[in-house]
Amino acid sequence: MTAEMNLTIDGLQVDIQDEKNILEVIRKAHIELPTFCYHSELSVYGACRLCMVEVEGRGLVAACSTAPEPGMKLRTQTPQVRELRKMNIELLLASGNHDCPTCGKSGSCKLQSLAERLGVTKIRFKAPIPERPLDTSSPSILRDPSKCILCGDCVRFCDEIQGIGAIGFTHRGSEATVAPAFNKGIAEVDCVNCGQCAAVCPVGAITVKSDIEQVFAALGDPAKTVIVQVAPAVRSAIGEAFGLPNDTFSTMGRIVSALRRLGFHKVYDTSFTADLTIWEEATEFLQRKEKGGKLPLFTSCCPAWVKLVEHDLPEILDNLSSCRSPQAMFGSLAKEILPGKLGVKREDLVVVSVMPCTAKKFEATRPELGQVGAPDTDLVITTQELARMIQDAGLVFEELPVESLDMPFGFKTGAGVIFANSGGVSEAVVRYVAGQLGEESPAIRELRSDRSRRTLELPTRLGPVRIGVVYGLAEAQRLVKEIQAGESDLDFVEVMACPGGCIGGAGQPVTHSDKVRGQRTQAIRRVDAALDLHCPQENHYVKEIYSERLETPNSHQAHHLLHTHYQSRRRIQGEGISLSEVTGVPKIPVSFCVGTACHLRGAEVLLKKVMACVEEEDLGERFDVRATFCMEACDRGPTVKVDDIVLHGATVESVMGLIREVLVEKVE
Repeated sequence: MTAEMNLTIDGLQVDIQDEKNILEVIRKAHIELPTFCYHSELSVYGACRLCMVEVEGRGLVAACSTAPEPGMKLRTQTPQVRELRKMNIELLLASGNHDCPTCGKSGSCKLQSLAERLGVTKIRFKAPIPERPLDTSSPSILRDPSKCILCGDCVRFCDEIQGIGAIGFTHRGSEATVAPAFNKGIAEVDCVNCGQCAAVCPVGAITVKSDIEQVFAALGDPAKTVIVQVAPAVRSAIGEAFGLPNDTFSTMGRIVSALRRLGFHKVYDTSFTADLTIWEEATEFLQRKEKGGKLPLFTSCCPAWVKLVEHDLPEILDNLSSCRSPQAMFGSLAKEILPGKLGVKREDLVVVSVMPCTAKKFEATRPELGQVGAPDTDLVITTQELARMIQDAGLVFEELPVESLDMPFGFKTGAGVIFANSGGVSEAVVRYVAGQLGEESPAIRELRSDRSRRTLELPTRLGPVRIGVVYGLAEAQRLVKEIQAGESDLDFVEVMACPGGCIGGAGQPVTHSDKVRGQRTQAIRRVDAALDLHCPQENHYVKEIYSERLETPNSHQAHHLLHTHYQSRRRIQGEGISLSEVTGVPKIPVSFCVGTACHLRGAEVLLKKVMACVEEEDLGERFDVRATFCMEACDRGPTVKVDDIVLHGATVESVMGLIREVLVEKVE
């Protein structure tokens, strides 16, 4: 190690490699600096100032936004640095409503843990706590703006990783806050319910919306028969809530035992309907491939991805598989089959799901996935919520006996289990397709990569089948654009919203560690490797379902129970938000689409400039300028509508020109 290639941290020499900031070098030296706003996968924000260090010759600098240089000498624990960190924590604690015992993030809150770690036992500063109402509009997440510390993590994740931009900063100074566009409820804008904003929020400003009390109420109703399905990703992470290793075999058995102790009548595995999903989805794909149908076929298992397509990519709706997700397939089959088997009325059967995903809460409310007024899946709780229910009941999870799942919906192959991992759906499809075509499954190492995008070419007698895998919705949108531009040639595309797939869902125990997500991934692969059956067509209970109920994959009855339909959806409710002064005099409407696609093309900047021009030309009394979502021209924005005339690719000059033309016509 040469002096030219290292820096000194608290007297210890540490080599510089490809680290982009000194925070990463410090972590390499096994020192965990406190920070709220730094995530390696997000842009550097530098807002919290907790990672301040003292650099010789420079004074105090933020470690997250300072590049490492050879010869640097820095100290991480000087009296000045320690006092500054403690003061920052005090200021944050004084800035909002941080009543820890009643907060949904208590126990996993960074502010709480850092206050304890840094020895902050009193708050010297007092500030009025702003009265900001709860946002309860979403079925998936709960927003409490009074707890927000303005770290910006949710804003950057939603924009940079998901490409949605459903939430952002508004106002300035002491009035600054984080909110959806025009202070709408989060359910009224572009939000796809992925919940990753709740996962990265270091405090209780955004949390998973709890359905625990509704589940306890159903379990306590003697007139109801309550059954539960458990998603494969749950077993890979719930042990973390109890300090246990990722031993998914004994963990799954303890989950079954805990659920029975809580009062569930039957405990089933969503992996069963994951196997069933492949029968349907792979058959749909092969039919399109053989008959020249529309390709690529995009998977429809991830409800956040489906909602994004409906909102922002309606032009590819015909490419989206019509298959329901495994959760939705289970709910449909359970309500169809189990009342007769269990001797109960359909309306008295309550189907509960345990999922790693907050978007599944939204999916269960979709009217397409149930009968009128009666959803197929009644309630959805996350892995986090199940852990809290177990703790609430006083069950000592690690001491519970290992019990078996109920049949037939408790049986699965390895193909159903690996749905939990990004690339798992595609790997299951490869196994099924190879089996149906009488060919051996090829090496699938590329599908198991941890990169956010990867591809595999599968040689078959139908010709090469090109498979794409992607996670993160911003990356998915980039891939769609490449496909539309003819830059990427794929036949089948698996999309998941969350990092690493469902194992990284927002309903899992909170972690920001790639290592922990990697351990969850490996745990799922170990289950697959240990099972005797690995191909979905080997699930004999699925074969029985087809024989008794569904006839063949993609049959009329299969479509009735296992498929659905999607449609283009407006992203904000109502007629838009008027930005003009109300006078009572009829005005000519000017509507600016400020949805995600138009926003990325500069719609909001255009709106501000046009409003300035309207005011400068004293036209405010003649025109009602509105921000609205959406004119369904997402590939031709910014889109503006003046009276009844729609203008695509709008500029300040073209909009003002059209406004003047319309004004002249109205005068004449």
